[in-house]
Amino acid sequence: MHVFQKNSNIFHLLSEGVSEGIIVVNTKQQIVATNSSANEMFGYEKEELLDKSIDTVIPKRYHTDHNKHVDKFILKSEKRSMGQGRELYGVKKNGQEFPVEAGLNPFKLYGSTYVMALITDITERKNYTENLERIVQERTKQLTEALAKEKELSELKTRFLSLVSHEFKTPLSSILTSVTLLGKYTKTDEQKKRDKHVNTIRNKVMYLDTILNDFLSIERLDSGKMHYKLEEFPLSKLVNEVIYDANMLLKPGQQIKYPENIDDLIIKFDEKTLELGLSNLIYNAIKYSPEDTTIEVIVNRKTTNLEICVKDEGIGIPKKDQKHIFDRYFRAENALLTQGTGIGLNIAKQHLKNLDATLDFSSVENQGSTFTITIPLEI
Repeated sequence: MHVFQKNSNIFHLLSEGVSEGIIVVNTKQQIVATNSSANEMFGYEKEELLDKSIDTVIPKRYHTDHNKHVDKFILKSEKRSMGQGRELYGVKKNGQEFPVEAGLNPFKLYGSTYVMALITDITERKNYTENLERIVQERTKQLTEALAKEKELSELKTRFLSLVSHEFKTPLSSILTSVTLLGKYTKTDEQKKRDKHVNTIRNKVMYLDTILNDFLSIERLDSGKMHYKLEEFPLSKLVNEVIYDANMLLKPGQQIKYPENIDDLIIKFDEKTLELGLSNLIYNAIKYSPEDTTIEVIVNRKTTNLEICVKDEGIGIPKKDQKHIFDRYFRAENALLTQGTGIGLNIAKQHLKNLDATLDFSSVENQGSTFTITIPLEI
């Protein structure tokens, strides 16, 4: 009979007022005493753990290391916390594991050596700590994302201001030059020279107007102030107007091929959005195509949607740049020397998306591009 069983009343009196679980083991690592807190913590009845190995309340994966640790500990016979930097777990009678803290206290009684383990269930504390860590991580992530977004906005603002300065300065310089030269052509036989500069002024004013409309459109998109008006209109009317304006921008020898069989085609959509998208695609086709090439506008009516394609024979888009082509302010590597803001496609795609339409493309560098607006049809 164990000495603790002989003196059970004394042990009970001393240990029952303690909230921590108490387990006492001998040098053979057999449990010789427990208090009610320990029994409740591990899910055992009173005295059910007596004479069992301490491994009974320790997960199997720790058994070998734990035995060596306790053997060395008993030999040194010094009071210390167990674990020291690593997580400790106990295991209940039903097999459920839970985190614990354990303080080990060696002592001698009637010539025999024992170790008293003071065990605390830290499940709630661990959960709180983990929740706190998770909250800190989430807040840190949110802060990091906010800082990254702020940095991105700052970079976009810088690029935007640089873009506005450059894109306005160049056409304004052309307009000023043309106006100055116009004043010098006063003779009747110099009408062709006057016409040339008038066309230059007209084109540059149209370009500036397009840029301003794009910037206004960005502001409305970002502020959520866009209001669309769905109404029925003949597609031919819109296509005629867009192509008429685009003809004034054509390079020598360029031509626009008009779509076939659209005279009777009535669609229901936001007319200004479609005009913005189609104008952008045709203007880009003109800008990025050489002289003496054809820009083709193709309309395909399908069962559930309508496709409007703009096909050119231009410089195309490098494969590595294609994934960024709809990013705001992005300019493909082979287009950097050509005037442009890098916002037209981004705006057109966003507006079309807001109306359940899409804007896609296919392109091969040095062969040309085909951009396709797909509009859902009411059935």
